[in-house]
Amino acid sequence: MTPLLTEPSEIFVYLIVLIGALYWVGDRKFAASFFRYLPQPIWIYFLPMLSSYFGIIPHASPFYEWVRNYLLPSGLVLMLLSANLPGLAKLGPKALGIMAFATSGIILGATGTFVLLHSSLPDEAWKGIAALTGSWIGGSANMVAVAKSVGTPDSMLGPIIVVDTVVGYGWMGVVIALSAYQARFDQWNKVDTRLVTTLNKRMKEIDQENRRHVTIKDLIFMLAIGFGVGFLTLKLGPMLPPVGEVLNAFGWTVVLATIIGVFLSLTRLSELEFAGASNVGSVLLYMLLATIGAKADIAGILDAPLFALGGVMIIAFHASMILLGGHLLKVPMFLMATSSQANIGGPVTAPIVAGIYQHSLAAVGLLLAVLGNVIGVFGGLLVAQLCYWIAN
Repeated sequence: MTPLLTEPSEIFVYLIVLIGALYWVGDRKFAASFFRYLPQPIWIYFLPMLSSYFGIIPHASPFYEWVRNYLLPSGLVLMLLSANLPGLAKLGPKALGIMAFATSGIILGATGTFVLLHSSLPDEAWKGIAALTGSWIGGSANMVAVAKSVGTPDSMLGPIIVVDTVVGYGWMGVVIALSAYQARFDQWNKVDTRLVTTLNKRMKEIDQENRRHVTIKDLIFMLAIGFGVGFLTLKLGPMLPPVGEVLNAFGWTVVLATIIGVFLSLTRLSELEFAGASNVGSVLLYMLLATIGAKADIAGILDAPLFALGGVMIIAFHASMILLGGHLLKVPMFLMATSSQANIGGPVTAPIVAGIYQHSLAAVGLLLAVLGNVIGVFGGLLVAQLCYWIAN
């Protein structure tokens, strides 16, 4: 059956209208609870998958490859302009230390889980585990970046997104429920709660600058920087030598975009974040996610239960590492919960969890999630290499 829409311009309009409609519905009161547990990024993947299945858009199109090549590195650069490294440094050694425990828990948990389950998982499952690791160290942008770097099959991303949502949001519910016991836990753990007061003071210093009104000049600069740097990394990537099955030419493109984005965040260009640079970057990555969904095979969802078991095992190891780190470093439960959500949930939900634990410190969750966004690509690629060795 010939798809209804085949031209790149037609596919683009269909997908961008679909994304816009999802966010419009999400702002309505009747849909607020629904999208809280099944947020828009999930539907940005699944609705295009259904659209291609029912013949509205094609499974394959040159437009999809163009989106991957040009929007992924550009979107990463714009999102990383918010990497406030000086602000992160002000959080102090305990906050960064517990974040290290949380992230290492995901990396070690993913690798150990693959050792135990890889014989039961589908072929090339190491690529799916790598993508899930990327998502659970900073958010869905890292998942897409890692998936495209290592060549995760588009059909495999379906079950990975299911696991990311069901297991990830299930863990968020547990973390929120535990907030009622933070005073009791901190007393048992002999934590100096003055650390929270100190953090509050530091965050007020960090947040002195306010988000400004977006101007046309801001938007032009964002697009020029994003696409300019993205195009540069796309040309430089093939010049670097491949490293095994993980770092190919496009893998290098993603790594270079990440490094340059972090470097630019140390310059005055980081001020573009006050005008919404990361939001523009998110739009570019959502378009990429939609094209990935369009290429996916709906039958791939049948692998979700096995990946779900793996996801639960990863979370269990991650939780154990946080408990160990919290006890050794004498970290308040607030920081333990926030660092966990900064990894598993990313910039969207980490501030929510932080605000539930300590209302005035929601921004700590955002900063730690930004740190996860910076290192998530590298963590995902590390897991990809380890799991590839195990599988072969």
